[in-house]
Amino acid sequence: MYDISKKLNKFYRTKVVLPAVTQNELREKKKLNISRLKSGLAEYNNEHKTNYKMCENRVQGSMAMYTVVQNDNNDYDIDIAIVFEKDNLEQLGPLATRNMVANALKRKTKQFNAEPEVKTSCVRIKYEDGYHVDFAIYRRYKENESDSEYVYEHAGNSWTKRDIKALDVWFKTQNDAKSKNLRKIVRLSKMFCKSRDFWKNTPSGLLQTIICDEQFSSDTRIDLIFYNTMQNIITRLECNNEVNAPVDNNRPLTSREVDKTRVSNWKNRLEGKIKDLDVLFNQNCTEEQAIQAWGNFFNHDFWSSEVKLSLNEAKSYCLNSNYLDTEEFIEDMYIIQDQYYVNINCKVMGNGFSLMPIQKYLNNYANMFNNYIPHNFSVKCSIDSTDAPQYDKVLWKVRNVGIEAEKRNQVRGQIKDRGSEITEKTNFFGHHFIECYLIKNNICIGIGHVSIPIGKK
Repeated sequence: MYDISKKLNKFYRTKVVLPAVTQNELREKKKLNISRLKSGLAEYNNEHKTNYKMCENRVQGSMAMYTVVQNDNNDYDIDIAIVFEKDNLEQLGPLATRNMVANALKRKTKQFNAEPEVKTSCVRIKYEDGYHVDFAIYRRYKENESDSEYVYEHAGNSWTKRDIKALDVWFKTQNDAKSKNLRKIVRLSKMFCKSRDFWKNTPSGLLQTIICDEQFSSDTRIDLIFYNTMQNIITRLECNNEVNAPVDNNRPLTSREVDKTRVSNWKNRLEGKIKDLDVLFNQNCTEEQAIQAWGNFFNHDFWSSEVKLSLNEAKSYCLNSNYLDTEEFIEDMYIIQDQYYVNINCKVMGNGFSLMPIQKYLNNYANMFNNYIPHNFSVKCSIDSTDAPQYDKVLWKVRNVGIEAEKRNQVRGQIKDRGSEITEKTNFFGHHFIECYLIKNNICIGIGHVSIPIGKK
């Protein structure tokens, strides 16, 4: 098979993986809507003389597993588990609980075009720009007072036992066992399923994740792993289109006909488009033919732009791309349960400017430098505030983005324990960023993000 792994990795990094700034936007939307719910619950309680109170919230789904992909339509879904104490809900049934949560949200989402929607498994808020937030509702209790763990029940058609943590643990275990490549294959599969606007009724991210794991084909090259895994999926779904959860007693996920249809659509579309890759197995296959084949498969303009690169441009890019890709990702190191706020205190100083908050500088002075921070400034970061009651350590990531960082072989992006405060220099142009991670019991419980736009000399 013609080796196109370098370009597929480039496609993955630049067009598939969600940029850090967008990931931060999703986290902020999550936090905003949790605040709306808390505020709405307080208002609801005051009016109805009740005392409903969230005791826990957790990110779920693709955000928790970090398999969200870029989407031109901003059709991102944010899944949040909202947990109440069972005693606090008293005898409230699952539908009544969902209605109560929807009522609380309505009070704080009047600016939305549509009211919160009560669905069978969640309460949904839809943003006009394509985002939507699903609140899955749970109650928890201890079977014995001495128990260290809670029992969780999901508010669906009835109260049903669910292990609220199990899916995240399962995914991290499977991804680790597959050399961190399962997440890559799931993301690439989701990009394929989103590659044509007229493709409707595609399988959920969870269904794709389970089948990609089940049919995963190991190799040293990402293009071979992906191709062989997709071929395995076609064969598997030809014989059996039923999918069960890897947790919660293997509960069926395709019991509805619409789910079976979505899975069959996935198989049929894969089967039809994977034929475009046959040319890769020709002994005389050229790089241009290989790029065109993958372009036909993914239907993404990234590949057409690669074909159009002139020889000189290709050489230029090659010179710029021989950097060491040293970036690390927190989701490959820890289970993410981003349930606490983390605000980074970021201050800048230099060139006659005294130490000041970065936002103050950007608001008041950056227009003097084309809305960038000049070179040779100092950037100091520490944790400004967090509602995390305690944590074991703070990790930091400093990421340099852009051609200049690649030319200098300084993309960085390693995740390190550097104490409570870090200081960096603004050395070269680019939209860089700094993130910090709070770690407790080997779980990342909070993420802070700040953008550092550095100008040209």
